[in-house]
This record gives sequence, structure tokens and C-alpha cells, in this order.
Amino acid sequence: MLGIPLGLLTANVIEWVAHKYILHARGRHKSSMWSFHWHEHHAASRRHDMLDEDYLRPMFTRHEPLNAQTKEILALVGISLPVLVWAPVAPFFAGTLLYSAWNYYRVHTKAHLDPDWARAHLSWHYDHHMGPDQNANWCVTRPWFDHVMGTRRPYVGTEKELAARAKRRTSSNGLHAVKDSG
Repeated sequence: MLGIPLGLLTANVIEWVAHKYILHARGRHKSSMWSFHWHEHHAASRRHDMLDEDYLRPMFTRHEPLNAQTKEILALVGISLPVLVWAPVAPFFAGTLLYSAWNYYRVHTKAHLDPDWARAHLSWHYDHHMGPDQNANWCVTRPWFDHVMGTRRPYVGTEKELAARAKRRTSSNGLHAVKDSG
């Protein structure tokens, strides 16, 4: 049973390391296979107030066989397969790691399809995308390792965030008013 908390902690560390050193450090380079994260996912999230419409598209299409969502799933499967080696000797640990990969995809998808839910239930991930410092708040499912590493930067509920939300609301209301009058 000790495998369950160890699996949750290990998964959180992997989440933090992969996000910081692979998806961001390597992903900023357009030639990297990880560039989708920064150049597509972050760009869409910033442009659409956390919403990423890639999560509405089918995973595999003829026109775009490896969209960002598909790449995320393939990466999670790739990380999960070696875990199966641990199943016979540490079933709770392996099971928790596999659960964590599935849970990551589940909550990450929900966060980018329902930004209000993300703001309320995954504020640290909302902070990562919508806050002024996108090089902080690396954890998605739980902010534990961000706290340990000192990379947790709260944004939700701050004066800065409330002012930015009011500004976005005002500008989008203005756009709707112009659209409706034309």
C-alpha cells in the first residue's frame, strides 16, 4: 500500500520535470518534436482565455495525423509503457503511476475545455497559462512539487488577475457590440 503515495509523489515529480525541461525548455525551439506545447497549446490558451480547441478535435485525422492532443496522448502512453515492468513487483506503485497518467490527461483536457472549472479546481494550472509568468506552476494535477521547488506563483484572485479578467471582458463585450451593430 505504500506504493500508492509513492506513486502519486513520483507522478507529480515526473509531471513537473517533463513540463519544465521537455515541454518548455525543448518545446520553445520550433524544430523540436515538443514545440507543439509552447507554439500551439500555450498560444491557443493565451488567445482564448485558457480554452484550447484542439481538445474538441478528433485525435486522428487525415489532414493532421499528429495534432497537439494526439502528441500528448502518445507521450503519456510512452511514459506509461515502461511502468508495466514494475507491475509484478510493485503493483500499487505501478497502478498509481498508470492512474496518474490517465488522470493527467483527464484533468488537463477538462481544464482546457472548461476554463471556469480550471480556475476554480486547478488554479495552479490556470496560473501557468494565464498568469504573467508561464515559466512557473509546472504541475497540472496537484501543485505539490511546485511548492517543494519554489515554483508556485499564485495568480488567480490577485488584483492583477482580476484587472486582466475585467479588461478581457470589456474588450470582448466591445467586440460583440461592434459585431451586433454591423
